[in-house]
Amino acid sequence: MIGLKSTLNVIDNSGAILVECVNVLKNKVNNGWGSVGDEIVCVVKRARPISASMSPTVAALKVRRGDVRRAVIVRTRKPVRRPDGRLIRFDDNAAVLLNNKKEMLGTRIGSVVSADLRMKGWQKIVSLAPKVV
Repeated sequence: MIGLKSTLNVIDNSGAILVECVNVLKNKVNNGWGSVGDEIVCVVKRARPISASMSPTVAALKVRRGDVRRAVIVRTRKPVRRPDGRLIRFDDNAAVLLNNKKEMLGTRIGSVVSADLRMKGWQKIVSLAPKVV
């Protein structure tokens, strides 16, 4: 479960390293807590430095520290119950940054994502991930 002020690792190549959740975008079903597949609004806390020698088009895709972006949760430390009764839990909280059209900001995903994303409609993220658990 991801709530306000939770920090998440970013696992795509958008340039962000660490983000902090400031809002969970969903119906008032779970009292402001987000789980795998939910969309959140987050602030970039740590980002990779952008060099001046990069071309302007590449630099436009990168994010800077302090940017407010949308993201989708792909892993949580809190165990998530699957329909068959299993509990799935990860070592950290992780997210993938999105643009305003709900498309991925990066072009690659660097680590494992949850298979629950497929049921929530994030097939693009599942197809780019190196491993789905």
